[in-house]
Amino acid sequence: MKITKVETVYDGFYKLRKLTLEHAGQQLVRERFEPGQAVAALVYDTNTGHYVFVRQYRIGAEGEVLEIPAGMLDKVGEAPEAALRREIEEELGYQVDQLTPIVKMFPSPGGSAEQIDVYFAEVSRQTGQGGGAEGENENITIVRLSWDELLETELRDAKTLLAVQWRRLQLT
Repeated sequence: MKITKVETVYDGFYKLRKLTLEHAGQQLVRERFEPGQAVAALVYDTNTGHYVFVRQYRIGAEGEVLEIPAGMLDKVGEAPEAALRREIEEELGYQVDQLTPIVKMFPSPGGSAEQIDVYFAEVSRQTGQGGGAEGENENITIVRLSWDELLETELRDAKTLLAVQWRRLQLT
């Protein structure tokens, strides 16, 4: 397949593009959702032995979702690790001690160009209150879970499920 034309259909908080592709002499038209590049991390507090999550309203789920902290790269050229350190500080109030990459993934490549870099983050000191950056209207609740509590918790967010499964494999 070869992309022959790209048109911007919508350019707001996210972008939507219409792509014309050529394949085997046929032209196909597809729409692609472009939210940008994101980062996320399963956060582990080495002092308390708890995993630290956020609970917040998500428009796609039309309700609150328990998930690992995540966010978008804010600037062109921003390093994923720098963006993740910022997000963990904004959402949870923690300074990051160590980051371990888990995976770079496309959560829904059939129609979205979103890419998420997922990490395991070790933290040991909370220097702020968290809850999200002022002016971003995130309304975040911080949730701390022991490993046993985490294993009994229903998770519905794909990046969170992936990170928790990775951790489970590391611990066995």
